[in-house]
Formats: sequence, C-alpha cells, structure tokens
Amino acid sequence: MPIILGELTQMSLGLIDSAMVGAISYKQLAASALVNSIITIPFVFGIGLTMSVSQKVATAHGLRDGQKVSHYLYNGFCLCTVGAVMIAFLMVLGTPVLFHLKQDADVARLAAPYMRIIGWSIIPSLMFMAIKQFTDGLEKTKIAMYLSLAAMPVNAFLNWLLIYGHFGLPRLELIGAALGTLFTRLLILIALMLVVLLHPLFGRYIAVRRKQWKISVNSCKELLQIGIPSGLQAILETGAFTVSAILVGTLGAIAQAAHQIALQCASFTFMISVGLAQGSAIRIGNAFGRKNWSEIKHIGHSSFYSAIAYGIICLCCLIVFRKPISLLFNNDANVIFMASALMIFAAVFQISDATQAVAVGCLRGINDVKMPMIYMAVAYWVIGVPAGCLFAFTFHFGAKGIWLGFVLGLSTVSILLNRRFNKLVEEKMTASGMHRSNL
Repeated sequence: MPIILGELTQMSLGLIDSAMVGAISYKQLAASALVNSIITIPFVFGIGLTMSVSQKVATAHGLRDGQKVSHYLYNGFCLCTVGAVMIAFLMVLGTPVLFHLKQDADVARLAAPYMRIIGWSIIPSLMFMAIKQFTDGLEKTKIAMYLSLAAMPVNAFLNWLLIYGHFGLPRLELIGAALGTLFTRLLILIALMLVVLLHPLFGRYIAVRRKQWKISVNSCKELLQIGIPSGLQAILETGAFTVSAILVGTLGAIAQAAHQIALQCASFTFMISVGLAQGSAIRIGNAFGRKNWSEIKHIGHSSFYSAIAYGIICLCCLIVFRKPISLLFNNDANVIFMASALMIFAAVFQISDATQAVAVGCLRGINDVKMPMIYMAVAYWVIGVPAGCLFAFTFHFGAKGIWLGFVLGLSTVSILLNRRFNKLVEEKMTASGMHRSNL
C-alpha cells in the first residue's frame, strides 16, 4: 500500500499540472499532453533502470547481506544519475522536434519551453526514484510514500503561485507548471537523501560506505542486465501510447485534449497496478534470494487475483463517473463528450492492464526480463498500434480506433506474460521436487 500511494502521488503531480493549466485553455492542456507523451518514452526507460536497484537490493536483503545492499545502493544511484543526465540533455536538445509532428501550431509553440524545463526536472526525479527503490527493496516503503504525499500540496501551491501569478509573481501559465514540478522534485530528492544518510534505520548500510561505496563494473553490469530490459519493456508499452497520442494529435486539438484526459485517468489507475507489481517484485525477489519457489508461486497468484479485483473496480468507476471526471480537466463541451467516450475504452482494458503489470513485476522478481520484452514488442507494436491505426484511419473510427488498439494490445500481453510466469515457476518447482501434490 505505501508503494501504491507513493506511485499515485507521483502521478498526481502530472494530474495537478493538467487540471490547473486546463482551466486556462484546452490548447495549454493539449501542449502539456504533447510534451508528456514525448517525454514519457525516455523517462520510463530511466524508471526501468531504477527498478534494477530494488531488485538487487531485495535479493541481497533476502540473503541477509547488508554489505551487498549498501554496494548496490551506491552503484545503482550513480548509474541512475548518469542515465538521468543523459535523458535530460536528450529532451532539451530534442525540443525542435515538436514543430515537425504535424501538431496544431499554437500547441507546438506553447509546448517548447514547457518541454525544456520538464526535461531538466527528470534529473532530480530519477535520482529520487533510485533512492526510493533502495528503501522499497528493504521493504521500508513508508518513507518515500510520506515524501510523495507531501509533494502534492507543495506542487499545487507552487503551481498556484507560478501559473496564475499570485503574490506579485509573474503569470507564467504553462511554464509556471513546469517550474513548479521542477522545484517540487528537487525538494523531495533532498529530503529523501537526508533521511537515508541520517536516519538510524539505514545506519548499517551507510556505516560501510568507505568499503562498499565504490564503482564496480561487474555490479553495474548486473544492474544493467535487469535495468535495460526493464527500461525497454517500459518503452515498448509507453511508446505505443506516445505514438498513439501523436497520431490522435493529427485529428485536432480537441481530440488531443480529450485523449489526454482519458489517458491521464488510465495512467492514474495504472499507477496502483505498478505499485502492486513493485510490491510483488520485491517480495518475490526476497524469496528468490532464498530459492523458495513455493512462496514465489503463492505471491504471484495472490498478486494476480488482487489485480483482477482491482481491475474490476476501476472498470466500474470509469464507466459510472466518466463525465464528472472529464469535467475536472476542462469545460469545453466537445472535449468532454469525446473524453467521456474514450474513457469507456479505458475502462474495458483495466483488468488486462492490471494483470499484465503484475505479471511483469513477478517475472522481474525472478530475474526474467528478456522474454517479457519480446512479448511486449509483439503485443504492442505488431498488434496494438497497427490495429489502432487501422481502426482510426482506415475504418474512420478516429480516436476511438486508437483506443480499441490499446484494448487488443494489453489483452494479448497479459495472457502471454501470466502464462510465462506460471510455466517458469512450475518448471522450477518440478526441478526442485516440489510437486503440486506436496503443496
């Protein structure tokens, strides 16, 4: 639950930005949607890198090896920091691409400065996540949760000051939202660093820093063997959504704004699935360190059934409250009508989205990351995106066709990933002599 709440509050920063700039105009909302869609691809790759930290820390923690835990903290943090800087420079230097995507001219003009500032904010964000993965890997999950919760009112207050120009500050509108996010991410990074360095809870890992805080090529390779495939998995999924957002943008600013509203809601519900997946990965990683395949199976199945139950709840909520939710972002009648329609498709794929996320986490817990990456490539890029384009532009379903492609892609990958986890666990249990009849 703390991981889930932490993920939700991180996602809430984007929702706060969208809601507050959407109150100004739908073109500002569309501009933020364009940038967030583009920046998501490299950003989630960075998040994939940070996930390697929790995985290695959880496994070392399962073995009760505190020296190794400290070692992976340092190497993982350094690795993620380098990756964050590279991603930030890529985003800032890539700003001119906004004007070559056949988007609304006003939307592209508004998006350019927003993208540069948000690009720099990736650095403190990924540094925070690297340390968060360390604390999560030790199952000390409440610390990052409290900081993430504190970030919400801080971000909202800074946005209120900078977007609308209160207390004598200039009215910066969309740029103000970007600055608010940057400052908020810096503040929570500093806070988490101080907690880890000074709190007695982590004293044993900090005390051995002179011996363990050294860059190791082998350790970096181990982290990258998990981090790069995990990052590529995230790119394959979010890349499909990003490309789809750009395709929807060619249908006009109204369609793009509606798409952003529905996507923000679907992404918000997905964050709970991500939190459940990360909790599963950490618990399975701990059991994996002890080679306890019976416990791994139990955790995996419990997570799967929890994901189904959660998906059903989300499905019902999105269908019943689709219009009131849309009104939170914008009051343009055309935008609300289209967003409400798209949210029905978002509701349909909630179960598949939740179960595929959990399956990814369970497989990562047993260090299986390469084959899931192939499954995702097929599901999203051979089935999902092409089908979405076919429905949208050949059959003239418009934005609804793109979302129908999401349904097909997510359903396919959920089936493939869950079957693989069950197969691998049964094989390991059979090899270990733990047959079903003995459980």
